[in-house]
Amino acid sequence: MTGTARSVVVSGGGTGIGRAIAARFAAQGDRVTILGRRAGVLRETAESLGGDIHPVAVDLSAPEEVERTLDQFPPRVDVLVNNAGRRGTPAPEGGLKAVAEAWRQDFDHNVLPAVLLTEALLPRLSRPGGRVVTIGSLAALRGNGSYGAVKAALLAWNHTLATRLGPDGVTANVVVPGYVAGTEFFGGAPSEAELDRRRRQTLVGREGRPEDIAAAVAFLASPEAGYITGEFLNSNGGALLGR
Repeated sequence: MTGTARSVVVSGGGTGIGRAIAARFAAQGDRVTILGRRAGVLRETAESLGGDIHPVAVDLSAPEEVERTLDQFPPRVDVLVNNAGRRGTPAPEGGLKAVAEAWRQDFDHNVLPAVLLTEALLPRLSRPGGRVVTIGSLAALRGNGSYGAVKAALLAWNHTLATRLGPDGVTANVVVPGYVAGTEFFGGAPSEAELDRRRRQTLVGREGRPEDIAAAVAFLASPEAGYITGEFLNSNGGALLGR
């Protein structure tokens, strides 16, 4: 608890990690705006979680969409959480066209939403005291094709963002999850064998939960984390060190 209700924006806030983040801030009494592509999912989340949650349907990879919906965003933003992201759909054709399409999709789905939303809301960030927290991935550190590469791009971008915002008393950090159960990332539940493999990669012997990531975000968004910026916080049960 910060003692004062804050204005929080969470992209990809309808399901999984984003939903847990929205729930965490709403439970603290904050006013939360959740963003995503599916209006129905956002409405259901806002209604089921209760609290002061406001859904805005928008494709954050499209500049014109972001500009069109800006008047639905809060005039002041104390905490911005860039959570929107997903794997691209493999192209049906093979060869270099398929390679190029996979890389473009992963960039459009994971980098552009964070960059465009942050740039759009920069004038509204509280100064001092604003917080920008981006959800990265263990793939950025351990490698995973185009997806790992674009998640690594978020780490580099965050360094630049922290440099820009630091003089104004605004922090920018990245949370790095590993495998998190209860999300739509894999399009369905993994097999028990795959789940067991991922558990064994951690040092704590279990998969991550959306609430684990929400807790890390809440810390970085707190006043106590005001001297932490330009960093990435591993919240993956030690999977970075496990094999």
